[in-house]
Amino acid sequence: MEKLDLSQLDNEEKALEIRYVVAKYLRFWPWYVLFIFVFFVGTFLFHRYTVDEFEVNGSMVIKTNDSPESKIFDRSNIFSTGLNLQNDIARLKSKNLALNALEKVHFDVEYFAKTNIKAIELYDRSPIRVEVDWEHLQITDTPIEVQILSDDTYKLVPEEDDFLGMNATASAGDESIYNKTYSFGDEISTARSKFTVHLVNPGRVGDAVVVNFRNPLELANEYSNKVSVGLANEYGSVLNISLTTKVVEKGSDYINALMLSYIEFDLNEKNQIQENTLAFIEEQLGFLEDSLKNKEQELQEFKVENQLLDVSAEFSNILGKMNMLDETKAELDYQLNYFRQIKGYMDSRSKDYSNVIAPSVVGVPDPLLNGLITTLVTLSQERRELLASVSERHPEVIKIDVQMMEVQEALEENIDNLIANTQQKIQTIDNDIAVYDAEFSTLPESESQYSGIFREFKLRESLYTYLLEKRAEAGIAMASNVSDNSILDPAKKGTLVFPKKQQNYGLAVILGFLVPFGFIVVKDLFNDTIKDQRDLKKHFMIPQLGVIGFSEKDTNKVVLDHPKSAVSESFRSLRSAITYLASNKASKKILVTSSVSGEGKTFTSLNLASAMALGSKKTIVVGGDLRRPKLATYFGGDEKVGLSTYLIGKAEARDIICDTEQENLWYVPSGVIPPNPAELLQTPRLKTFLAFLEANFDIIIFDTPPMGLVSETIDLMRLFDINLYVVRQSYTVKDHLVMINDLFNNKQVVNVYGVFNGIVNSGYHYEGYNYGYGNTYLYSQNNKYMYNYYGDDLENKKKLIKKKDWNLFKKIRKAFRV
Repeated sequence: MEKLDLSQLDNEEKALEIRYVVAKYLRFWPWYVLFIFVFFVGTFLFHRYTVDEFEVNGSMVIKTNDSPESKIFDRSNIFSTGLNLQNDIARLKSKNLALNALEKVHFDVEYFAKTNIKAIELYDRSPIRVEVDWEHLQITDTPIEVQILSDDTYKLVPEEDDFLGMNATASAGDESIYNKTYSFGDEISTARSKFTVHLVNPGRVGDAVVVNFRNPLELANEYSNKVSVGLANEYGSVLNISLTTKVVEKGSDYINALMLSYIEFDLNEKNQIQENTLAFIEEQLGFLEDSLKNKEQELQEFKVENQLLDVSAEFSNILGKMNMLDETKAELDYQLNYFRQIKGYMDSRSKDYSNVIAPSVVGVPDPLLNGLITTLVTLSQERRELLASVSERHPEVIKIDVQMMEVQEALEENIDNLIANTQQKIQTIDNDIAVYDAEFSTLPESESQYSGIFREFKLRESLYTYLLEKRAEAGIAMASNVSDNSILDPAKKGTLVFPKKQQNYGLAVILGFLVPFGFIVVKDLFNDTIKDQRDLKKHFMIPQLGVIGFSEKDTNKVVLDHPKSAVSESFRSLRSAITYLASNKASKKILVTSSVSGEGKTFTSLNLASAMALGSKKTIVVGGDLRRPKLATYFGGDEKVGLSTYLIGKAEARDIICDTEQENLWYVPSGVIPPNPAELLQTPRLKTFLAFLEANFDIIIFDTPPMGLVSETIDLMRLFDINLYVVRQSYTVKDHLVMINDLFNNKQVVNVYGVFNGIVNSGYHYEGYNYGYGNTYLYSQNNKYMYNYYGDDLENKKKLIKKKDWNLFKKIRKAFRV
């Protein structure tokens, strides 16, 4: 015997499950198409009325602090690369630098084209330019329309009221400038406004431009927050500067101006020392110039009065030595003043050393002192840059303070030694000068006086010449200064960052599918009714005997009144299935029940009986629902005499049987509603009545009350050969099937079969079969056409479908008409 491959069966079951799920939700494709179209149109309108935003980028190379002195006094930085660009990033994002950049680009006035679609900023394409006097009080953030009347005149118009009826111009409180004609170039000055409008592009008569004044301080705050600064890579010192803007040219101009302002700031910091040196030298030259002129005049007058043309060789020798000592002493005094000035900075424990002059600039040849002061000035500049954006408690500021403290201690010790050494040198020179002064006392008095005046003159002359040389050197150094930072890539092009059009259209398609799909899934999850045959198979343990389509006819006697309909054919199929049940019975007793009212048990009983009668079976249908009798009304009769009348003994069996217009079809009304229907159906007379019917009819169909609502139906089911349990699509609740499942599993009821009623065209297949009722009746197996019942009914259905589709199309077109 060949072994069964269970894995292959599992794979087929999984494939069938996938096809079922796909087909189940794919049948709602018109909703998917509609929602995708709606979201697609919404996305298009969003793009149409949204102003595009672009990202503009620029980059610059930043100087790194790799000086040996900084590594010596910063122990944590001895073995590091010295990269610390956080200060530069903070400076580029500071409000002060933003103000400097905005002064170069003049963003204080915004220009917009007048349009009803979206705000379009003209920027440098505006035909007018407005100069605003920010020293005067100004109205800001208030749109003003400038109408160009001619090449010489224009008119100011307030903005239109918004949808709330409010006017921003009126609320600003300056209405005196509006609705008046002005000439281009004339200054407009009121208590709240002061500006001038210039025409830069003639020939634009009739155009209107909306201008908006922006406060520079608010702009600086806005742009300092908008700009983003980051490292190009973690191992370099290149900073990327980016900005999101609605006008690419405007964003590019700002980033370029910001980078240029940073370079100017760095250059100003480097020139600060040279400027301080020049100021110090100019101050000293001012004092020496007057003194030198006075001594020169005094020397000239003394020579004329005493008629001194030459001096002796001895006098010249002594005088030369004294002049040399005086020059040396003057230089030492100059250096001593410088050392004392540095000492004063040390004593004050100041944190700002930007005004300290480097020793090499003033001619002090001490490399250690020069390195210490250079390091201290550099740390002081870094500290000032940090304090522009952070507080003094910031870790970086504290770190610099510690480094400065170490440098200050080393510098203070060095300065003390230099002052002591310089004072000792000056004392030695003073002693030598005193010796030479004693020798001068032996010379004639006139020559002695002349030597004194000449010494003072030469001293001032040499010092004046020395300062002139230093001033020239400082000027040359200042003129040759360039910034160590440079612009690597200026900002030019922009990248669209909002809205992402392709992404949004893709999202529209996804949402257009997910929204209806999600709604359908949620609705499906919360729907506790039987939705299809697969659902019925999962929750209904009883074998399924037949499927009844949903009837759109205006009568319940579908089989009799519309024998060519699809529903009639489904009852014929049910009749064929019943033929093979209880085949040993000459007369078959069939009970029809359901869970609750409204599931179609009476409809099923009536039409099944009609189908049996059309099949030449002598058939009778009994209205066994004594609580809600309806059967007689379907045949045009009444319920005055019926089953309840017989059960209480007031009528005989033949008296309650009513005939119909259809051959081989009879019915028994339910009769008047009794006070005890459950007890009546338990009386022996019911069995006697059934025996009578069994002796006189081929088919007996008994319509009973819903099984889930009353108790007597369970007892009645034991009296019948076939029990049909009607389940209605999208109506029968799953929990209502628990009772009949338990009874069937416990074998308390037998010969029970299910009938699936009210099937609407589901649009998807179930295990190889496709049932489509309501629109057309098609029965196919394995998706192959097998049978089409009666063409006339099918053609009528097609015409009805086309008419409905055309009406629906006209409604949709009317709803979306613009």
